[in-house]
Amino acid sequence: GHALLVLLLSATVSLLGGLIFGYELGIISGALLQLQIDFHLSCFKQEVLVSALLIGALLASLVGGILIDRHGRRRAILVSNVVLLVGSLVLTLTRSFIGLLVGRMTVGFAISISSMACCIYVSEMVAADQRGLLVSLYEAGITVGILLSYALNYVFADLEEGWRYMFGLAIAPTAMQFLSILFLPVNPVKLSSRDSDCQKGLIQLQDAEDRAAAKWEHYKEKHYSFLDLFRTRDNMRRRTLVGMGLVLFQQFTGQPNVLGYASKIFHSVGFQSNSSAILASVGLGVIKVVATLVAMAFADKAGRRVLLTAGCVVMAISVTTIGLTSRIAPLAMPQDCKAATDPNVTHSLTQHPLTPVSHQSAVSPIPPAVAAGESQAAPGFGDLWSLTEAFGTTQSREVVPDSSLTQKKGLVGQTKEERVGSMGPPPSGAPWAEHMVLNWITLLSMMAFVSAFSIGFGPMTWLVLSEIYPAGIRGRAFAFCNSFNWAANLLISFSFLDLIDAIGFSWMFLLYGLMGTVAVVFIHLFVPETKGQSLEEIDQQFSSNR
Repeated sequence: GHALLVLLLSATVSLLGGLIFGYELGIISGALLQLQIDFHLSCFKQEVLVSALLIGALLASLVGGILIDRHGRRRAILVSNVVLLVGSLVLTLTRSFIGLLVGRMTVGFAISISSMACCIYVSEMVAADQRGLLVSLYEAGITVGILLSYALNYVFADLEEGWRYMFGLAIAPTAMQFLSILFLPVNPVKLSSRDSDCQKGLIQLQDAEDRAAAKWEHYKEKHYSFLDLFRTRDNMRRRTLVGMGLVLFQQFTGQPNVLGYASKIFHSVGFQSNSSAILASVGLGVIKVVATLVAMAFADKAGRRVLLTAGCVVMAISVTTIGLTSRIAPLAMPQDCKAATDPNVTHSLTQHPLTPVSHQSAVSPIPPAVAAGESQAAPGFGDLWSLTEAFGTTQSREVVPDSSLTQKKGLVGQTKEERVGSMGPPPSGAPWAEHMVLNWITLLSMMAFVSAFSIGFGPMTWLVLSEIYPAGIRGRAFAFCNSFNWAANLLISFSFLDLIDAIGFSWMFLLYGLMGTVAVVFIHLFVPETKGQSLEEIDQQFSSNR
């Protein structure tokens, strides 16, 4: 009974942690629609607000490892829950732009701590043959959380100050996670007494050998300094190479930016109306959830290396295909956008120069900063564009927060009659209509890319990171690699459009394909298979293999 209870609670903590992470990443895209008017936000202020969460998360990754290692994983999750509750309350009650910034940075700090601590905690709590499933459950929670945030964006879009409800609802899953982890024990690797519940056999998650190892773990646990990550002691340098390689390849294979162009790819195959855009958005989200469930099912059977390699190969082929097809049927860049500061003025959503002005679509892409943030992740990890693509023409407040860390965007208005006209099917004479077959190939390639990421790099990166380091430095090592993930995320957000201008869209995606190929070689040479092994066995494998 205790074993089943702890297993269910561990799964609950992992799922809720991911759900909160995904929800906080996705909710800002819909909230900005109202915040832009209520606080008269300029494009610059929107950029700052979007990036506040990323900055808070980056700061947390720099200091969170110390908290996790010194005070334990369980306590770190509890602290992150409290901080997240405070941040959510600030966002819900604030009446100033500064309050929004403080709230978003606080939330970013909390979800970054939680993402690291949850993955490590669950990986140490469960048996080797369950570790892949339960740690991957975190990634599944992220995708579900993003979809949930988009649904609630739509529900509260017409409500006066609906953004307060959007931010405030994060309190519910946070409180549930806080209560769930109160019933879980301290991690076996952190036990200070041989009389704990784990050693008494009340928690039968580990097999006999694992329990025996955990029983004496506190006697033989080694102590490491941060600089040991770069030394040859216990082959720590190679572990750091594996961890940093995985998080950097996760970003540099194009995940954040492929989805920034998702809306235009959907336009190119005829998804012009609001309902079609919503259906397409939700459909891609469902694909991500299904792919993540596949990863959960096979993580402990096929193994980490197999899923990473297979996912990387498909990603490389997919982005290469997008690069080649876009040379023949080029996708237009998103138009610049201009923020409206007059609360009495309404505008339609940004238009894409894919069709003549009178037939332009009423759909707008997600701010690249948000798309990039969703790739994170924790793990994240997740990565969808926003349903704000489809909100504008159906809501009373028709203003688009198409902000970006890299550019100011311009807003193009339409009359009501023009917006109604844009709901219809695209004209056969549209510039891209003659390339319909290639456009569908591009769309299918994008869907394959999203699925492959959700099977490979999405969940497996963080699963491997939670396994390869010794217990004494696992929190700091995880946080160190995570900081490079967030930094790479921000770098891509700042540099992507400049690279597009320098080398062109198609060459950019061909470069992503090359990076995917290099990643396959890296995984083959450096990433070990860890399925079915206890954390102690993985540690010994690294220590003895030079």
